[in-house]
Amino acid sequence: MYPDKQRNMNRKPRQLKDPELMNQIEKLLSKNQKSRFTSKQISRKINVANPPASILNALKKLTSENKVVKLSEDRFKWNTKTEQNQLKKSRKTEDEILYTGIVEMTRSGSAYIINSESVEDIYVHAKNLKGALHKDTVTVSVKERFARRRRPEGKVVSIDKRALTRLAGHIRTFKNYAILTPDNSILYPEVLIHHQDTMDSKDNDRVMVEITSWSRGQNKALWGKVIQVLEEMSDIEMNMQSILLSNGFDIEFSDEILQETNQIKATISQAEIKKRRDLREVTTFTIDPESAKDFDDAISIRYLENDKTEVGVHIADVTHFLREGSLLDQEAYKRSTSVYLVDRVCPMLPEKLSNDLCSLNPHEDKLTFSAIFIFDKKFNIIEEWFGKTIIHSDRRFTYEEAQQRIETQTGDFADEILQLNKIALHLRNDRFKQGSISFESDEMQFDLDAESMPIGMHVRQRKEAHKLIEDFMLLANKRVATYIATKAQPEIPFIYRVHDLPNADKLEDFSLFAKELGFTFKLGKPDQIAASFNQLAEATLTNPILKLLEPLAIRTMAKAEYTTANIGHYGLGFDYYTHFTSPIRRYADVLVHRLLFKNLMSIYRDDKASLEQKAKHISEQEKKAAESERESNKYFQTLYISKFIGQEFDAIISGIIEKGIFAELNDSKVEGLVSFSSMGDVFTVPSSRLKAISRLTGTEFTMGQKIKVRIVAADPETRHVDMELVN
Repeated sequence: MYPDKQRNMNRKPRQLKDPELMNQIEKLLSKNQKSRFTSKQISRKINVANPPASILNALKKLTSENKVVKLSEDRFKWNTKTEQNQLKKSRKTEDEILYTGIVEMTRSGSAYIINSESVEDIYVHAKNLKGALHKDTVTVSVKERFARRRRPEGKVVSIDKRALTRLAGHIRTFKNYAILTPDNSILYPEVLIHHQDTMDSKDNDRVMVEITSWSRGQNKALWGKVIQVLEEMSDIEMNMQSILLSNGFDIEFSDEILQETNQIKATISQAEIKKRRDLREVTTFTIDPESAKDFDDAISIRYLENDKTEVGVHIADVTHFLREGSLLDQEAYKRSTSVYLVDRVCPMLPEKLSNDLCSLNPHEDKLTFSAIFIFDKKFNIIEEWFGKTIIHSDRRFTYEEAQQRIETQTGDFADEILQLNKIALHLRNDRFKQGSISFESDEMQFDLDAESMPIGMHVRQRKEAHKLIEDFMLLANKRVATYIATKAQPEIPFIYRVHDLPNADKLEDFSLFAKELGFTFKLGKPDQIAASFNQLAEATLTNPILKLLEPLAIRTMAKAEYTTANIGHYGLGFDYYTHFTSPIRRYADVLVHRLLFKNLMSIYRDDKASLEQKAKHISEQEKKAAESERESNKYFQTLYISKFIGQEFDAIISGIIEKGIFAELNDSKVEGLVSFSSMGDVFTVPSSRLKAISRLTGTEFTMGQKIKVRIVAADPETRHVDMELVN
């Protein structure tokens, strides 16, 4: 029995003596060598009650010891030899602030640096990119007097990590060399190829090229070699492959991986069954999307005496089949995640595992790793158990079928689903009382024909059946993390899913923005901020204009990530959280399964540094997968709306920039730009970007305003849609 621990959203800061304070600051900066912190941010990160002067004094001492670099009046970072050299070169007549971020190229060849340290994305002119390419990680310098401008502008001072290693496109052969023109030539440059590296490809063949030499400046070329000749294919297929390849995901598994997979035995021996808790007689079912092909979680329920209910969360036992250190395991770690594009899945595991051996298909005995909870009649947890099991799913439900049971209270397993829904509702209410934040941004779902052409779009609905499954998965993830975190001291190294407090600067700017739209966002303690987020989510239900604030609110948030350094999960309001419930599609869950199993009967401590390195790799792969999915959605949205050139739609103003206004179509949520030049007028855009004012007539356009637009152009290759105002 492990009673649930009350979360204290305001963990009490402690006052540290100078030596310990310096030690904590040193640890923070050394672990985040590319991040820049203000003294206020440092105080919040290490959770201390020392006065600001004490923090600054400690930083001054660390600076004098050459451990810390002071970048501006109140911004510091860890000192490295590289940093010292950079600062000597970049600091000439005034202080410059250094930021780290991801390059996002524009059609003009310039770029924005997307980062979590500055309030605004940083604009970099093409001549100042220093050879950086789309999605590269770079350090950019911004003169201190420009840092707080509405559009800060900077220069790339170093390329920290190259994102692009391979490109697909068409090859053209010339006298001295060949040239690859990438599939998406707007974002990616041409690559030169020596004749001996063309792999006998012919002129205009579509090929895959590996980058062998990077450009070091604005006009220097990239060089590469052909590693595969590709078949010609449809535009959709080409774009989806290009998205995966440019983000570093292999489209197919190698022959060696498939051969190893085919050798895995599918039979379950009696000896294996005897090692496990046999739950095959317990009522069990899965609830998944209608299109799902792999089922990695199932729910069981049975009624016990004294009005108690046992609920089992059963997760596919991937680690039983995925031998640690095998070629297949190395490939799964390399990928780290499945990637869900609009019309396909690029899986982490081969189909034999993901759709067959590990999938919890109905009416089949399946090996699982389970978290089992016993609830009393008031739905409080009074017991929990973790361990290896064997189950037999009685039914595969779609979300729609489960929702029908909830709404009509009829049909097979209706009583069980209704009871589970009552418990889930209790868990959900308790979670929000503890500070969990509710944000549900619109997720678009595409209707595709047999050729994968989009023929319709709609917002995906989330009903009780979806939330039921989510609540039990959150519970299992939370309790597994709590079990490991509280099992022994010193700590057991583990993979946590953490979420830091919102960025203070971004939050302050957001609150001002929200106020101009009529919503008061309270800044203060973490629990007050969480309450404001939830109040905003409620307000959007009755005020559509406030819906525009949701994506901006999300941008103030830190990104959730995997790490061995647990700081809790702010968004969920949990002290301890991990990912245990999806090992078919996430390698983090595979690691968690292995660590949990080794710690069930004894104490096992993995090497923390090695585990942290794996956590960082998985987090990076997760970001790449999210970017791939975003690009896929934008491509299909643009492809869909390209069939409606010249037609008119109702929309709202979703953004305002110097060039024009962004309009979001009401039904499809497609966003496009209405340029001011297309209106034949000149507009002034105040720094808040909440409105645009005509210099000629005084006409105003405001955020959230209803307008009617006409589709002028839509280019799926660049994902850009141009619109014009009607009347």
